[in-house]
Amino acid sequence: MTEHGSTAAFFDLDKTIIATSSTARFSRDLRSNGLLKTSDALRTAYAQFLFMVGGADARQTARLRDALAETIKGWEAATVRRIVGETVKRLIDPVVYEEALTLIRRHQANGRDVIIVSASGAEVVQPIASLLGTKDFIASRMEVVDGVFTGKISRYVFGPYKADAIRAMAAERGYDLGRCYAYSDSITDAPMLNAVGYGFAVNPNPAMRRAAAAHGWGVLHFRRPVALRESRRRRGIVVGATVAGVALTTALIWWNLTRRRQDREIV
Repeated sequence: MTEHGSTAAFFDLDKTIIATSSTARFSRDLRSNGLLKTSDALRTAYAQFLFMVGGADARQTARLRDALAETIKGWEAATVRRIVGETVKRLIDPVVYEEALTLIRRHQANGRDVIIVSASGAEVVQPIASLLGTKDFIASRMEVVDGVFTGKISRYVFGPYKADAIRAMAAERGYDLGRCYAYSDSITDAPMLNAVGYGFAVNPNPAMRRAAAAHGWGVLHFRRPVALRESRRRRGIVVGATVAGVALTTALIWWNLTRRRQDREIV
C-alpha cells in the first residue's frame, strides 16, 4: 500500500505561492558570500523583472536558464545549500501568499499530497517546500561533480517538462490525475494545468485569462503576501484566511468542478 494519497495538488512556486522569483530572492546573500558577481546580480535582477511583469517567454527563460547554469559553475553545492538554508525563512516567509497557504492546508486536510513544482533548482525549492509544510517537490537539477556545480543542467523542469514530471510522479505513486489539482500564474504552465482534472490560473495576465477561458480552468486571485508567523498568530495555520476568503475560494473551486462535470456530460 502506498503511503501517499490517491490525489494531489500541484503548485507552481514563483508568483503562485510566493509573490516574486524564488531564485532572485537569494541573490543578495549569494553576492555577500562572494559567490555572485555584480554582473551576475544584474542578470538575476533582470530575470526577476521579467517574472514580475509576466514577460518571460520560453526562449527568454531558456536563455536565463543557461545563464544561471553558467553563473553557478564552480560553486560548491554545500555552500549554496547552507546559504539558502540559513536565509530561507527571512527571505521567503514575508512573500508567501496567504491565499496559497490556505489552499495548501485545505488540500492537506482533505488527504491530498501537495507538491511544489518549479523550474528553480532543488537547492532552492527543497527548503521552501519544507518551510511551507510539505516535503514533496519537483525541481530542476544542476549537475554536481565532486561537490561542485559543473554548469550543466541534468533536469530542467519548465513548460511541458513540468507536465511530464507530474505524469511520471502520478504513475509512480498511483495518483488519479483526473481528480488532481494544479495552480499556476504562467502561460508556460498550460501543459501542467491541462495534465490534471482541475486546473487554476492564479492572478492571470490577459493571455493566461484567455487560456483559462479556452481550457475551462478556474481563475483565482491571490493578493495578500503575509509572513507565516503572522498568519499563525492571526488565524491559525490550518485555517489560514478569513471566512469570506475561504468561502470565495471554495465557491470558485466548486464552480470549476461543476463546469468540468457539465463539459464531460456534454462530451
